[in-house]
Amino acid sequence: MSLAGDPDGCGFCVLDPTGCVCEGCKIKSFSVCNVLSAEEMKNFRTIGHSVAFNAKTSLFAQDDIADSVFNVTEGMVRLYKLLPDGRRQIVGFALPGDFLGLALEERYSFSADAVTASVSCRFSRKAFSSYVDQTPLLLKRLHEHATYELSLAREQMVLLGRRSAEERIAAFLVGLRNRLYRIGHQSVTLSLPMSRQDIADFLGLTIETVSRTFTKLSKEKSILIVPDGIRFLKAEKLESMAS
Repeated sequence: MSLAGDPDGCGFCVLDPTGCVCEGCKIKSFSVCNVLSAEEMKNFRTIGHSVAFNAKTSLFAQDDIADSVFNVTEGMVRLYKLLPDGRRQIVGFALPGDFLGLALEERYSFSADAVTASVSCRFSRKAFSSYVDQTPLLLKRLHEHATYELSLAREQMVLLGRRSAEERIAAFLVGLRNRLYRIGHQSVTLSLPMSRQDIADFLGLTIETVSRTFTKLSKEKSILIVPDGIRFLKAEKLESMAS
């Protein structure tokens, strides 16, 4: 099924060809853009445009020319690398407020696919870089954002190298919950729109181990598995395992 405004069924459509839809933006309060003045925001929105992606469609692929920067505003995006032997390693799940494509490389070092129907503000990298150079406050916020992403990457290295399967699952669930809390999502249900295989590829486990661990945590009444995700029943226990 294609999106409205996507008659060719390519999986994405431009919502606003005149610029990003900043008025009423759901992530404005925690996005790096919130440091901009009204005049700066007016100029900023003219260098990008808002693009919607169907679930399972690609924002960009590994080794594509890195000519765009994306700011996710809705949905979830899966980030992954394909290894030479064909295996897939998921390196992260981008949430609203996350920027993709900021690295100073000529080609994207990973692929990005929409896990759910998603919306991103898309900027020409050249125009974005030029604008950031002229806006010190935005540059500072992007640096803070990059530092936060680096801390997540370091945690992931420890997760893959030093923890048991059960600890990895607990850390994944707690970490995702905390990231969602950070951007204002505080539902009693932790939504898990990604597949069990996605979780396995992110945590360096097999899908059988992931499913078995979820079942174990459920039987221990640490979590309650619901159709669209899980609910924490023993949050302190999971937090202890995650730490």
